Amino acid sequence: MDIQKIGVIGAGQMGNGIAHVMALAGYDVVLNDINQDALDAAIAAIQKNLTRQVSKGKIEQSDVDAALARISTTLVLADVGQTDLVIEAATERETVKQAIFEDLLPHLQPHTILTSNTSSISITRLASRTDRPERFMGFHFMNPVPVMQLVELIRGIATDEETFKACYAVVDRLGKTAASAEDFPAFIVNRILMPMINEAVYTLYEGVGSVKSIDESMKLGANHPMGPLELADFIGLDTCLAIMNVLHDGLADTKYRPCPLLTKYVEAGWLGRKTQRGFYDYRGDTPVPTR
Repeated sequence: MDIQKIGVIGAGQMGNGIAHVMALAGYDVVLNDINQDALDAAIAAIQKNLTRQVSKGKIEQSDVDAALARISTTLVLADVGQTDLVIEAATERETVKQAIFEDLLPHLQPHTILTSNTSSISITRLASRTDRPERFMGFHFMNPVPVMQLVELIRGIATDEETFKACYAVVDRLGKTAASAEDFPAFIVNRILMPMINEAVYTLYEGVGSVKSIDESMKLGANHPMGPLELADFIGLDTCLAIMNVLHDGLADTKYRPCPLLTKYVEAGWLGRKTQRGFYDYRGDTPVPTR
């Protein structure tokens, strides 16, 4: 099918990044959120990030103007229904996602493909709550969306080949690489990445190393561009904990048990960069380890 118009639900960091790359690739985008301030902030972020790409010589100013002209914003979820492809990028809670799809269903066109940017929740289960499980799949972008080259495409048990090919073609048009993943907890990237981050938190919890020594060890000893605790702060400790819980519950293996220290940080509201404190304190000029 020919996809021309794309709906993005959720104007947060992932949603505005998805809207950015879709508009830059020539798609018309309808960006939805329940909060007007979030929509305004999203457009400002998209403009800032597009301008950064101009300064690096990756795009022209004319590309910025054209991309911004392709994005419309709305507080009305029903407006998203008149698109060819919907990408849900709301918070990583299954009940929230299910409620969004339930409210959206009466307003969809018959051919509209539904997708979720979930990083770990069952695509089959989400799809089963809609009227089109064969036209439903996981469309998982990496953060930050304009920079990261990978997109995980996850088929639910009912996803048909036409839907997969249509989504694959969108990824190709974005100039990104699609990785096909089976619908098991956390898919590929987070199935491997999150236990590593969780193990780094255990290493801190057990006193094997400090925040600084753990991150420096992985950056200099394993050539990682960012230490695992620094990366956890960037992702959001609440998101890391949610994915570890999905892995632990879904696979019933104790090796996926979330570290109690990770739970403690989340309980304290120290969620990383977005709250100014996590494994590092970001309230000063330079991040300072909190342990």
